[in-house]
Amino acid sequence: MGISFQFLRFIENRIQGVFKKAFYLFWLVSLSFGYASGKEELSDTSRLALENPYQAVYTHLEYLSENNFHPEIASQAFIQEGVTPQKAKSAALKMKQILNGEGIYIEMDLIPRNPDFLDSASNRNRYILTSSYPEIYLIKSGNKWIYSKASIDHIDRIHKRVFPFGSDKLLEILPRLGQTRILGLHTWQIFGILIIIVLSFIVHMIFSLLFEKIIIVLLNRYGYREIVHGLIKPIAKPISYLVIFPILIILVPVLQLPVLLAKYIILALKALWPVFLTIVFYKLVDVFGEYMFKVAKRTESTLDDQLVPLIRKILKTFVIVIGVMFVLINLEISIIPFITGLSIGGLAFALAAQDTIKNFFGSLMIFIDKPFQVGQWITSGDIDGEVEEVGLRSTRVRTFRNSLIYVPNGILADRTIDNHGMRTYRRFYTTLAITYDTPPRLIEVFLEGLKRIVEEHSHTRKDKYHIFLNDFGGSSLNIMFYIFFNAPNWALELQYRHEIILKILGLAEKLNVRFAFPTSTLHMETFPDKQSLTPEYRENGDQMREKMMNYFGKDQKPTL
Repeated sequence: MGISFQFLRFIENRIQGVFKKAFYLFWLVSLSFGYASGKEELSDTSRLALENPYQAVYTHLEYLSENNFHPEIASQAFIQEGVTPQKAKSAALKMKQILNGEGIYIEMDLIPRNPDFLDSASNRNRYILTSSYPEIYLIKSGNKWIYSKASIDHIDRIHKRVFPFGSDKLLEILPRLGQTRILGLHTWQIFGILIIIVLSFIVHMIFSLLFEKIIIVLLNRYGYREIVHGLIKPIAKPISYLVIFPILIILVPVLQLPVLLAKYIILALKALWPVFLTIVFYKLVDVFGEYMFKVAKRTESTLDDQLVPLIRKILKTFVIVIGVMFVLINLEISIIPFITGLSIGGLAFALAAQDTIKNFFGSLMIFIDKPFQVGQWITSGDIDGEVEEVGLRSTRVRTFRNSLIYVPNGILADRTIDNHGMRTYRRFYTTLAITYDTPPRLIEVFLEGLKRIVEEHSHTRKDKYHIFLNDFGGSSLNIMFYIFFNAPNWALELQYRHEIILKILGLAEKLNVRFAFPTSTLHMETFPDKQSLTPEYRENGDQMREKMMNYFGKDQKPTL
């Protein structure tokens, strides 16, 4: 009895095992048939599920995803008259590569599901896939929505632009390095990132040395050795980055990274490129400033020396503003509202800052007309002093009291300016008053001596001077003494005046010429036991001239 029970248990277990195996086999076969039939049904459905833009885009992108890769099904959104299945498949794959490479994310929830959708811009059954490429759009053909034939032609051109120089060929080579996933990336993508990093480092080193050597050689050749070490190395490195970033922008799409990751990487690369370009131009402004400063040194004008720093500041500001605008554009931030706000705010600012703008244009007029230069003595109204600095808003004048006057350039540009520093010669005009008792023959000799003083001085103008007995004064005979000095500044003019006046006094003392002054004197021609105050002139003209010649003899020869 026990043996029969055990036998029955054995038979039951074997039957259950057979049924289980049969059940599993049936389940697997059913699953296989179900998958196959489902797949076939899906394939059939995909051909028909193009009733609206959403279904067309979904068919295209979903069946090219990594876990559901069926390019034959995805190409259904491209097949139409005149487009072969092979061309449709190629267009579907290329469009997917463009979207992944450029990091363009398609918001499926925003795609219309209306079969009769009308584009508001054209009022046609048309849907633009992405604003990044408005030339790629879907149209309604019969009861289906498909990509237009023009879009298929544009896809080839865009693909060549996104993958220039045949870089799309790397998409056939790199995946062979491995498909294992590590941290969400395939092995071949990680290897591609490492290759790009190494390549960027090598290119950076090569171009840094190349640009640095070229610029150093050129600057040394043109005599700018002093700026090589201070300005060249900071420029060479950013220039090398200008070469690296375009290479990265070309190679990153090849990696086919996740859409959002690729989007932000490419966005960062496009934003950083104008940053380094701005740095390069910012440094080049310094180099250009050094060149302008060297040119300004060659000119006699000192206003050029003041103009160079102003031009440098303006150019740097311009470079920064343009650089910021390009960064915003590459970050896909619209600058139109910013510019519009600037125009409206600029009008209000202009009304509130009329004086500042007037002073700015006044400074431009000063730099263009050059009515004076730094270091020159000017007189304008109550302003009298030496120009020390010309700025964008005001001009700084050092008065002869050693105080500083800041004159707004708008006011200075409207005033009459007497520039004493522009004088080729500096005039010295005075009157020599001699007493009425000086005889004519002595006056003639004295005038000859005065002319000789002018002729023998090394810094007087010899072709134009006037020395004449000019007037009868109230208490003197007046001699006009009108000469010019060749003096570049006021200090030398004072020194030359000093020398001339000393020579005049020495000549008058030698010839016994007396200078008159406005006094009232009571004279008695004769007085008992007193000598007459009136001098006696017993020498004739030749004797007096001999006295004058003795004055200009070797012992009394002027040393000027």
